Amino acid sequence: MGLILLFLLQFFGLVFTSPPRCDPRVRGHCRPMVVEDKKPKCADMLLSYCDEMPYSQTMFPNLLGHKTNHDAESGVEYLLMSVVESLLRGECNPDIRMLGCSVVAPRCESGKVLKPCRSTCEDARKRCGHAFDQIRMAWPYFLDCDRFFVSDEEGCYNPLEGLRGDQPEALNASLEMALSEDPSTRMQFSYQSNTQMINVLKRTEERCPDIAKTYSIGQSTEGRELLVIEFSNNPGQHELLEPEMKYVANMHGNEVLGRQLLIYLAQYLCSEYLQGNERIQALINSTRIHILPSMNPDGYEAAVAEQQDSRYSDDDEVDRRAENWNIGRNNAQNIDLNRNFPDLTSIVYNRRRNKRYHTDHIPIPDFYWFGKVARETYAVMKWIRSLPFVLSASFHSGDLVVSYPYDLSKHPLEHNMLSPTPDDKLFKFISKIYATSHERLSNENAQCGSSRAHSKRGTVNGAEWASFAGGMQDFNYLHTNCFEVTVSLSCDKFPPEEELFNTWHENAEALIAFIEAAHRGIKGIVTDEEGNAIKGARISVRGIRHDITTAENGDYWRLLTPGIHIVAAYAPGFSRTVKKVHLPPNMHTAGRVDFILLKSGAITPDEDDSLPSMGSYDRFDPYNQYARYSSRADLTQTHEERLEKPWWWSYFTMSGGPPPTWLLKQE
Repeated sequence: MGLILLFLLQFFGLVFTSPPRCDPRVRGHCRPMVVEDKKPKCADMLLSYCDEMPYSQTMFPNLLGHKTNHDAESGVEYLLMSVVESLLRGECNPDIRMLGCSVVAPRCESGKVLKPCRSTCEDARKRCGHAFDQIRMAWPYFLDCDRFFVSDEEGCYNPLEGLRGDQPEALNASLEMALSEDPSTRMQFSYQSNTQMINVLKRTEERCPDIAKTYSIGQSTEGRELLVIEFSNNPGQHELLEPEMKYVANMHGNEVLGRQLLIYLAQYLCSEYLQGNERIQALINSTRIHILPSMNPDGYEAAVAEQQDSRYSDDDEVDRRAENWNIGRNNAQNIDLNRNFPDLTSIVYNRRRNKRYHTDHIPIPDFYWFGKVARETYAVMKWIRSLPFVLSASFHSGDLVVSYPYDLSKHPLEHNMLSPTPDDKLFKFISKIYATSHERLSNENAQCGSSRAHSKRGTVNGAEWASFAGGMQDFNYLHTNCFEVTVSLSCDKFPPEEELFNTWHENAEALIAFIEAAHRGIKGIVTDEEGNAIKGARISVRGIRHDITTAENGDYWRLLTPGIHIVAAYAPGFSRTVKKVHLPPNMHTAGRVDFILLKSGAITPDEDDSLPSMGSYDRFDPYNQYARYSSRADLTQTHEERLEKPWWWSYFTMSGGPPPTWLLKQE
């Protein structure tokens, strides 16, 4: 993109050494400076980027105060018109250029200037404003609909007349219908900046306000939003007995496929719901789906910059590119986010010799907060704790496999070793759902990368493959009710854009099928004899040392494999209630199993007193260490570093003239 703009600048000799004769900040400062002894008159149109206009004569001074054709060609306004197609990736072309020409080179007839219609300008802004938002550029001041355009009553003309109006209405309708049939045609199969990604999510929310809602869970180290989009028939609210699941991608900034897939998934869910897809409607009406496309937006920007640099490097720089292939993996503090969560797995291993140990809701040890806790990690931990998630997947690249906990090996020296959780059968079951729904993942001939020696039809135990501590999927399992797996989508961490289309279609069915897996097992409500909900009641399954707990309103979801299970519910001050559950293999909807607990004088022990106390589960950052650490980190960043200019800024300031600050979008 940068080379294209630079080529255009050099080829057309568009140099602007003087400030615009029109002050964009002040109304009324854009009137032509008419010299009395030189009356303006119509002249031939000589601006090459305006030769498509439906007229051949213009007049100077123009509406911006340019006195000559040369003045107009030397202005930033004309420069912007010349490169706007490249800047906006072809979107709103040639609309923006033709609207600009109607102001820079106004229509002249019978010695008079005709002004363009305000309604045309307003329609264009409504359709194309988002394209400028995507690249962090303000709507051009010379396209201010109130200043340079007039109403129909004032005798305006439509500068876009004939551009699309010649098509019969029936043809237009059929084209719109054809586009609406396949939502993927509205997807841009190219990598999108953080601004573009946020804009897509916001536009999706606007298109589907009844089922979609965006919200921020915090900011990255460099201040970029960690934006989530959720889908539900009642967005923004937890509904009784409705499971909540999440997708997280781009944890490593240079692993980009998952990020794009989740952007496409959000667009797909919205489009298919509106078009009446019964499967998608049923899914959204019965599930609360949360999508975080980028957990590490800072790393992503660094990875994109490196990719652009290496793409135009000489062959002699191959060694340098090999050294920098990992740029963007970590966050802006150089922290690997998938090694930054509390290591609760080691605590489990230290306790496993005790007969009564459990592997759920393990508190975060206080010493964790005295280390480096990334802003992104902190935000995601708070998010995970704030909602009753049932199921989750995190997306990576560098392999083609679905891995499941534990990620940390139980080997004393942490060598790679099969290290199953108490829910090993369930993790294999849900991992297989994604792998077999994917077009290639379960095909052993398609396997690649280091997991190939250990994977079984596209699934692998994380610790057997590559042991490490502080991973997010172990944290989900050991600290909350959520069961998370990790999906590695491709051996190439940053594949060419041409592969995005095929990658989406390979994964689309698997993404939907995995969401549906949140409805496997059982669900229900735990109450006392009077019908009052019991929050925090434990649901245990015989033979599995991993309980889940009830949510605020006493509802719970327990993922289980098909078969017969003995399930119990208990809470302090209540007696234990036990039920036998049979789940058929073809049952895809959670079975309803409610519990009524009777009050009892005895206190059911939650933990073994012989084990050392780790404090309360609710003891989250008890010494406020994260806030102190973050404030110290803020002092190392200057204000100028945080006010990052957009990537295109240098092309409009390279000649050394006054910077056109009106191009910058105020955020």
